Amino acid sequence: MQEKIKIIQVKKLDHKFLYKLLSERNPNANISHKKMPSYKQHIEFVSQKPYSKWYIIFQNNKKVGSVYLSKQDEVGIFVLNKYKNQGIAKEAISLLIKKNPRHRYLANVSPKNENSKMFFKKMNFKLIQYTYELIT
Repeated sequence: MQEKIKIIQVKKLDHKFLYKLLSERNPNANISHKKMPSYKQHIEFVSQKPYSKWYIIFQNNKKVGSVYLSKQDEVGIFVLNKYKNQGIAKEAISLLIKKNPRHRYLANVSPKNENSKMFFKKMNFKLIQYTYELIT
C-alpha cells in the first residue's frame, strides 16, 4: 500500500532537489522555460520566492516532486519521472487546495503537453482560454 503523500514548504536545503526536478522537465512541453537555467540562475529564482506557496511532495519520506500556487492562484506540479502515474500528483494537488482555499484555481499548460492537459481535465479543471504569443 502506498504511504500517504505529504507536502512541506520549500526550504533552502531543497535547491538541489528542485534543480534535479527541473532537469527532468521536457522544455518542449513547458511554458515556464525553454532551456535549462544554470544552477546559479536556479538558486536566484528560488531565492526570490516566486510563488505564494511552494511545497516539496514526499512519499515514504522521499522527495518525489513539487507543487506550487502562484500569486495569481495558478497551480503547478511536477513529479520525478520514476514516480509518475502513481496518483501522487492528484493527491498533492488536493493537499495544496485543502491547505490554500481559494474561489478558483488556474493551471497554465503548454498545448504540446498532452499528459498535463489530460491530468487537469481529470482533476475537473475546465479549459477557459487559448493564449497566443508573439516573440520579436
